[in-house]
Amino acid sequence: MLIALICTDKPGALETRKANRDAHLAYIKETGVVAQAGPFLDSDGAMCGSLVILDVADLDAAHRWAEHDPYAKAGLFQDVRIEQWNKVIG
Repeated sequence: MLIALICTDKPGALETRKANRDAHLAYIKETGVVAQAGPFLDSDGAMCGSLVILDVADLDAAHRWAEHDPYAKAGLFQDVRIEQWNKVIG
């Protein structure tokens, strides 16, 4: 099951993102369930959120993954949406 995590950073949280980026990327690598991922960018080109596509068994697994993400643990996000997603192109 493909799940999209659509995350918006808290205003002014760029330093929190940078400080936790290595741990976030290590978590992505060690869990092995991320099909695609990358940051959203603001009008100045600075990171301001995340899109993560997970390939997991169910929504519960996606919620668990999101809760254990170092970015979430650091309190980076203002908002997180977890949506089932259907790949059509690509």
